[in-house]
Amino acid sequence: MITIGLNSIADLLFQITWNSHHVRHTETYAGRRVNFWRDLLPQRVMRAMMEKQTGDSSTMAFEPGELFNNGSKTSLIQIPRHRFCGDTIGLPDLQPRVGRFYPKGVLTDMTGIFPSNREPFRIAALENGHITIDMGHPLAAKPIALNISVGSVSPKFDERGGAVVDWIETITQGPGMQARWQNQVTDYFSECAFAREDEDPDKLFYAKPRLVDHLDDTALDMVRQIYARFMHDDMHVLDLMSSWHSHLPTNVRYQQVSGLGINARELEMNPLLSEYKVHDLNDDPTLPYADNSYDAIVCTASVEYLIQPGAVFSEAARVLRPGGYMIITFSNRWFPPKAIHLWTQVSEFERMGVVTEYFHQTQIFSELQTYSIRGLIRPRHDKYFGQVPFSDPIYAVWGKKL
Repeated sequence: MITIGLNSIADLLFQITWNSHHVRHTETYAGRRVNFWRDLLPQRVMRAMMEKQTGDSSTMAFEPGELFNNGSKTSLIQIPRHRFCGDTIGLPDLQPRVGRFYPKGVLTDMTGIFPSNREPFRIAALENGHITIDMGHPLAAKPIALNISVGSVSPKFDERGGAVVDWIETITQGPGMQARWQNQVTDYFSECAFAREDEDPDKLFYAKPRLVDHLDDTALDMVRQIYARFMHDDMHVLDLMSSWHSHLPTNVRYQQVSGLGINARELEMNPLLSEYKVHDLNDDPTLPYADNSYDAIVCTASVEYLIQPGAVFSEAARVLRPGGYMIITFSNRWFPPKAIHLWTQVSEFERMGVVTEYFHQTQIFSELQTYSIRGLIRPRHDKYFGQVPFSDPIYAVWGKKL
C-alpha cells in the first residue's frame, strides 16, 4: 500500500474540535488532492502525516494561538465610532453590534485596510463613542484538537504549476465565528432581526407543494448521518417544519414519527411519517402535542424561517422528554422572501451562533454542540455538478433537555 511522502497526493479529512463556554464545537473539512510537496501545512502536521496510508489517522493538540499569528494578546484595538462606516461596502444603514462580525472594509483610516477587504473582525464592546474591535482569528485564544484521517494516497508524477493551498487557513476560515466573545451574549436580535421580505401569511407562499430536495444528495446523506447519532429503535420522533422527506435514517424501527408542517400534500407523501399535522409555527408557535411526548426533535433546513424562534424552542423543550435531543440542521440555501433578515446578514458560521442562542434562551437545554462539514464533492448526477464544485455545506446545532 502506498504511504505518504513529500511526493504524494492524498485526500485528507480534517476535523478540528474546540470548546467555548458551555458549547462543544466540531468542524470537518474534506481536503482533496493535498499536495505534500507544494501545499502549506504546519511542520508538526507534515511530520505526523509522513508514512501514513489509507485508513490511518493522527490527532494533534495545539495551544491557544499556536496555529495563528495574531493571538488574543495583541488583537484588541479601540477606535472612534465614526470609523465604522457601512457606506464603504454599500450598506449605509449598517450598525455595529456587540459580538457580531463585519468585513474589515467597513473600517476607515486604518493602515492596510481597503473597502474591498472582506476578512472578518469582531465588535467586542461599544461605549462612549468608541468601539473595541477584535482583529484576531476567532479561534486564536482556544486550544484546538486536530484530527486528520487519510483517504486515498497516490504518487505525484509531475509538477506543472498549480495553486498553493494553505490547508490550515482553508479549514479554519469561518470556524470560531459561532461562539460568544468571552461568553458575552451576542447582539443578534435587535432592530428587525425577524422581519422578512415577504410578510404575507406563510400559508400563501407554501400553498403549492414543492416536491423537490433543496440540498444535494451528498449533503442530505450528511444530515441523515447526523440524525443517526441520536436515533434508535422504538423512539418517538417529531419532525418539525416537515416536508415530503424527513431525512431520518431508514434502518431504525421508530415507534412513531410525527410530522408538523405547512403543506398537507407534502406531508401526505412523506413515507416515514406515522402521523402529521398541518400547523404554521409563525402564526402560532404552540406545538399541538402533550408534555414529554418525544424522544427527539429534528428540524431540517427550516430554522431560518422562524419569526418566533424563542417560543418555538421553548415549546420543543416542553414536548421533549427529559434527556431527549433537539437537532437543527441547515445549509447556505433558503427561500429569500421568507428567511428572516438576521439570517441573510450574518455569515454561515455565525448562523450556528444564532441557533445556539435560541437554545440558550430556553434555559432548558444542556450539552450544546455545533457541527459542520464542508468540502465534499457534489454528486455527478446533481444538476449543479460542473457549476458548483462542492456539495452543499451542512451545519448542525443540538442540545439535550435537562
